[in-house]
Amino acid sequence: MKALRRPWTNPLVQFGAASLLLFAITWWATGVFSQRAARSEAVTDARVTTELLAHSVAEPEMPAGLVEGDPGAIDRFDRHVLSRLSVGDVRRIKIWRGDGTIVYSDETQLIGKRFRLDDEQLSVLHSGATEGGLSDLRRRENRFEPEQGGLLEVYSRIESPEGQPLLFEAYYSVATVKQRSADVSGPFRRITGGALAAVLLVGLPLIGLLTLRLTRASRARERLMRRASDASEAERRRIARDLHDGVVQELAGTAFALSGSAREESVAPGVRQELLRSTDSLRRSLRQLRSLLVEIHPPGLDAAGLPAALEDLTAPAVSAGMETSVRVSGIEGAPDHVVTLVWRVAQEAIRNAVRHARASHLTVAVYGDDRKVWLSVQDDGRGFDPEAAARDGSYGLRGLQSLVDDGGGEVRVDSAPGTGTTVRMVVERS
Repeated sequence: MKALRRPWTNPLVQFGAASLLLFAITWWATGVFSQRAARSEAVTDARVTTELLAHSVAEPEMPAGLVEGDPGAIDRFDRHVLSRLSVGDVRRIKIWRGDGTIVYSDETQLIGKRFRLDDEQLSVLHSGATEGGLSDLRRRENRFEPEQGGLLEVYSRIESPEGQPLLFEAYYSVATVKQRSADVSGPFRRITGGALAAVLLVGLPLIGLLTLRLTRASRARERLMRRASDASEAERRRIARDLHDGVVQELAGTAFALSGSAREESVAPGVRQELLRSTDSLRRSLRQLRSLLVEIHPPGLDAAGLPAALEDLTAPAVSAGMETSVRVSGIEGAPDHVVTLVWRVAQEAIRNAVRHARASHLTVAVYGDDRKVWLSVQDDGRGFDPEAAARDGSYGLRGLQSLVDDGGGEVRVDSAPGTGTTVRMVVERS
């Protein structure tokens, strides 16, 4: 039922969620980095194509006079070279002079027009490198460009027959670049998705098998622990029963017999006093033995019987001359294991108070709500330093801590020399 109420605690669900999250992150990262790599490769391809067109087609076929705007040279260059320049995804060709004049373009309206060259174009003219980037279609020299999705413009330097450096510019469709990116990134994503899906398909059955084995092992350990606990409880009941039906009854009978003998008139006064002292000693031993029986097997350890059980625990404190107070509220319906833990911790705290505190008052308080149960055992004795006791390896503190840890609770001991001691414990009801 807990697994149904909280499915996220199931290892299969956790593994599936983690795998899906990893899948999503890896899918996104693969897409981003592969597209970035593909875009870079596409731009590189455009640069290589531009250099090839500039130096292998345009520059060797450039006639003299083209740089000066000679119509005949422009016509010959257009007829002989344009078909070889307009290949693949090339959308526009421009050749610039250093002063910003377009000496040739496949868009004849641009020939002879002069525009300002930007820093990147001037850098290519001076360095001879090949550079590229997205074209700004809002610039005046790009007003005839038809591509709505944008263009990639790449520059390379060439020389005219007169030896004048010119700027060769080719435009490519961004859609083509995007398609190239998709062609490169697609296989990466398929490989990544297939690998992650294979891990998920292989991992889920393995996790399920391991979870099943762990669950079975946990249940087996739980059964063994329950059997051990039941056996321990049965042994406690047997010991308590044997003591009660054997030694306790014999001591009680002996005490009654000695008390009766002391009342006989024929008994000498000195003997009577010895009999009465022996009777008192037997009764004290009987009370101590009954307290021991309560510790070995406390009766009625449930929410309703806890007040009476705590009263029995404080009997040794009363015998030691302490004023005791027991208050219990708000624990109706608390599980038996919670009540048992409260009783055990109270038992240890009261035992330590009786043995070491030299207190005059002892207060035991238990209260709870719908979620938790609290215990407080407070005395006004001589107190001690908990940190120093822990460093010295105090068995009482370690035993108390282990007891609460095993029961799933939390415990705190507040004390200082001369200020008494308060033991506080809290445990979940569930």
